[in-house]
Amino acid sequence: MRGWAISAVTNGSPGIIFVNRFYRPDQSATAQILTDLAEALAERGWRVSVITSRQLYGDARARLQARETLCGVSVFRIWTSRFGRAGIAGRMVDYLSFYLSAFVAMLSLVGRDDILVTKTDPPLLSVLGVVAARLRGARSVTWLQDLYPEVAGELGIKALRGRFGTVLRKLRNWSLEGSGLNVVIGERMAERLASEGISPSRIAVMPNWSDDEMIRPLSREACTLRHEWGIGDRFVVAYSGNLGRAHEAETMLGAARRLRARKDILFLMIGAGHGSDPLSAVAAREQLDNILFRPFQPRERLADSLAVGDIHWLSLRPELEGLIVPSKFYGIAAAGRPIVAVTDADGEIARLVRAAGCGEVVAPGDSARLTAVIESYAGDRVRCARDGAAARAMIEQHYRRRATIASWDRLLAGPAAASQSTVH
Repeated sequence: MRGWAISAVTNGSPGIIFVNRFYRPDQSATAQILTDLAEALAERGWRVSVITSRQLYGDARARLQARETLCGVSVFRIWTSRFGRAGIAGRMVDYLSFYLSAFVAMLSLVGRDDILVTKTDPPLLSVLGVVAARLRGARSVTWLQDLYPEVAGELGIKALRGRFGTVLRKLRNWSLEGSGLNVVIGERMAERLASEGISPSRIAVMPNWSDDEMIRPLSREACTLRHEWGIGDRFVVAYSGNLGRAHEAETMLGAARRLRARKDILFLMIGAGHGSDPLSAVAAREQLDNILFRPFQPRERLADSLAVGDIHWLSLRPELEGLIVPSKFYGIAAAGRPIVAVTDADGEIARLVRAAGCGEVVAPGDSARLTAVIESYAGDRVRCARDGAAARAMIEQHYRRRATIASWDRLLAGPAAASQSTVH
């Protein structure tokens, strides 16, 4: 069919082929991480290709160029249906069309000894990746940003909690056991896979990152958006990024209600997501004028937008620990701001916050505790600066973008050795 023919397999040194539904240009965090890695590996001399759709994350009707080279990366955008995110049925058709087109593209692009890296958008893409790699004599790597079908089951899709979900989980686990290496983004996720019977020798922990060179700590005076948005000297409790089904805002909302008389404290929501409009509606109905909503900011203004917050909060529903890791954590830390994790006490982010001494952990639903934490920070700017500095120090010691990409380079250069080690 038209749009499915890609190219003949390239001869020569082994290359890396990434497969994910979205790629640059795009605003989703995982697409940006993929872009960072693909372009950096191309700079390091790898032959890098990406198989992706012609859509944008927020625009199913987009028709991006079918083939182009971006910063040394060969991008192959395949045909898919374009129903988008409006309904479950349309989304399933989009997934199925992507699976079919991506599999054809893999068979066309992947050569012997190439490294085929499948991500987890759409879910279970690793199954096709393992099959294609075996057929083409390539090496298979699965890069897990989340674990499906467990995520969907925990978010309310009942069919994925029963027998059908069990079948899909076994199929997923078969693909992970067949993959030379499974890269996960957190220790809790590694623990979850091990509990599923995946051999630890096939699991590597490689956290996500932020651009610590672009995102630098800025003072209040240097933050232009604080002035543009008329925030003045108010103490800002910020949330930046997607507020999706995996997150909860009820705890923050309770704190905002308790602090509505504090005119010196402002809750700032930057971004969008499934939970954003309902939260905005509640704030308007209850006349909570201490909550300010602003849209996603361009990437070039990310450092400035993160600097608006004196502290930041993030959340993850406890039942999703080990299935997802909020990547916004790394950007907040790079900006040198304290982090309040509204998560399970033994969650991935909670562990990092405590280890670095860069914030506080609050149990979801405990609005009184969150209120006390906010008031404590608002009344102690010295502590605020100290915890923010600890967050930045953690990034510089353990999560620098260049260092993490160098670890990826080593990981992919020696798949046999890498599959028997854990990368931190």
